[in-house]
Amino acid sequence: MTPDLLAPLDLAFWNIESAQHPMHLGALGVFSAHSPTAGAHAAELLAVRAAGVPGLRMRIRDVWQPLAFPPHFGSAAREPAPDFEPLDHVRLHAPTADFPAAAGRLMERPLQRGRPPWEAHVLPGEDGTSFAVFFKFHHALADGLRALMLAAALMDPLDLPEPRPRPAEPPRGLLPDVRKLPDLVRGTLSDLGRALDICSSVARATLGARSSPALTSQPTGTRRIAGVALDLDDVHRVRKSVGGTVNDVLIAVVAGALRNWLDERGDSSEGVAPRALIPVSRRRPRTAHPQGNRLSGYLIRLPVDDPDPLGRLRSVRTAMDANKDAGPNRGAGAVALLADHVPPLGHRLGGPVVGQAARLLFDILVTSVPLPSLGLKLGGCPLTEVYPLAPLARGQALAVAVSTYRGRVHYGLVADAQAVPDLNRLARALTEEVETLIIACGP
Repeated sequence: MTPDLLAPLDLAFWNIESAQHPMHLGALGVFSAHSPTAGAHAAELLAVRAAGVPGLRMRIRDVWQPLAFPPHFGSAAREPAPDFEPLDHVRLHAPTADFPAAAGRLMERPLQRGRPPWEAHVLPGEDGTSFAVFFKFHHALADGLRALMLAAALMDPLDLPEPRPRPAEPPRGLLPDVRKLPDLVRGTLSDLGRALDICSSVARATLGARSSPALTSQPTGTRRIAGVALDLDDVHRVRKSVGGTVNDVLIAVVAGALRNWLDERGDSSEGVAPRALIPVSRRRPRTAHPQGNRLSGYLIRLPVDDPDPLGRLRSVRTAMDANKDAGPNRGAGAVALLADHVPPLGHRLGGPVVGQAARLLFDILVTSVPLPSLGLKLGGCPLTEVYPLAPLARGQALAVAVSTYRGRVHYGLVADAQAVPDLNRLARALTEEVETLIIACGP
């Protein structure tokens, strides 16, 4: 039976992980509770339903098949865990008055690699009127969209499309089909050319870059989380006044918040233009690899040094338009595509080095995670807030993820707890920046 090998980018995520920099996605969902026992009931439901979701039973194991074509040296594959136990993944915690603080401590801990790499932590609220569920999915198991599908499968039933199964590959012999070798050589040369083009773009983008020491961090393994909910109508109001897209406005809000935050902590924003990596999904509808990461990205300079809020928004819009014109397969932001040109053994041996190189490529991650417009419920309790959370790269102090859900924009901030002890101040700066943009747009 042909193993379900990880896609190159999935394999990269699996191998760059370290104890201090785990590579899992997170999401903190807050639910209204109809009774003090709603959290305990939610934990029971999650465990029962997890047993029936095939994607949650998948573990990742190493694959060494030297006689396969191409040979699998250092590959990894997904396979059903024969001893899958949902209670190993779903945990009920003691009541808490601070959901983000509890989730931050849980975000620090790497997932156990010997079993399906996901967890769901139920956090009852102390007042009994709400509870939260903190989900963790390893990036090698699922990208943002796939993680959403897996989490949604644990909610109360909704009419969501089921992921299409990956078509079975025909069995291969022990020896390669020599008729395919010319195409393989041509494809390899083409891949090499594209890789060199991306490397050249990365080199150009890093020249003259100036970030802020506040966005860098020595690895401490600590995590702090903050969430901010904004009115989507306010964002649309700015967009309609200035033009561009909702995403342009949301990125500009990050730039303005960083400026105000830096100035308040005494770190001058003058001349600061950190490089933001904006991931872009390359997943096609009805893809044959529903669980694999298919990502590229745009790389832009955040105009933190511009004192004009509308000027910052125009700069972001111009940079994003230029990236879109070039397409997701070109430019420095397409660095994730380099994973496709590295053999599995290269990922295994070079993973630790690549993990340390992120700081050289970009200063901050700003990613958007799709959410359904339909209201989600768990045990009849409606989901009222949901904060997406991105993994923190080595050497970086902050990662930003954003989602829109039922008329609200939710920013999820993940920071190194020692490098950014004032994360809540940065969170407030996001709200203040939206208000600043509205005022700047006028009546």
